[in-house]
Amino acid sequence: MPIEAVIFDWAGTVVDFGSFAPTQVLIDAFAGFGVEIDLAEARRPMGLAKWDHIAALGRQPEVAARWQARHGRAMSHADVDALYAAFMPLQIARVGAYSQLIPGTLDVVAGLRARGIRIGSCSGYPRAVMDALLPVAAAQGFVPDHAVATDDLPPGGRPGPWMALANVIALGVGQVAACVKVDDTVPGIAEGLNAGMWTVGLALSGNEMGLTEAEVDALPPAERQSRRDAAAARLARAGAHVVIDTVAELPAALEAISARRGAGEKP
Repeated sequence: MPIEAVIFDWAGTVVDFGSFAPTQVLIDAFAGFGVEIDLAEARRPMGLAKWDHIAALGRQPEVAARWQARHGRAMSHADVDALYAAFMPLQIARVGAYSQLIPGTLDVVAGLRARGIRIGSCSGYPRAVMDALLPVAAAQGFVPDHAVATDDLPPGGRPGPWMALANVIALGVGQVAACVKVDDTVPGIAEGLNAGMWTVGLALSGNEMGLTEAEVDALPPAERQSRRDAAAARLARAGAHVVIDTVAELPAALEAISARRGAGEKP
């Protein structure tokens, strides 16, 4: 049973090993309002649209307490707007610096194209950031057939299905069940499931592991395996049909999904 399209996430999936571009900028945006957040806190809502991500950060009890202590009130809708306004120019300016392709991406995409599989993509990034990221990726050789940003569609972003389904329409896919969503975050896996797609989670290269490639390689083998297994378990609990380490392992995952489709299984 052939796969018709693969819908890739961006940060932590095909670029930005460890998914640092969004998190570091969020830390800096909050610091501009006198509130410190750490990397673990910034990562928890990863995969959501960035306005929603900021709002979710503000609801974390520890962050909410710090905001209350600094500003004398709870974070409001207007505060989220102000943080988002501060975040956007920082993210646009810096996204390219973090967006090196993850090893294996180009070989995998070339293999997909050789099989006639269409290449879609979507992101928690808004369009202004995507427009900065696309030429950076293109200069490295990665040009998807379609790219959807989180603010392109009125209904909103993840965990809703809309960005994934917009790819289905743009790519002319005949069966949603012949699509595979590849993502490194829990909301991204939920997006694929809500769209009726197969889902592949990435345990090592993305937000759940949260380390650079060099940091991963420097871990003692037992610690690396333990942290990788914990990340994989979170993605599996989110409903990922297959969990792999990085995009380089995607061909084997697609073969497994094709076999399951051939046996009559549906996502």
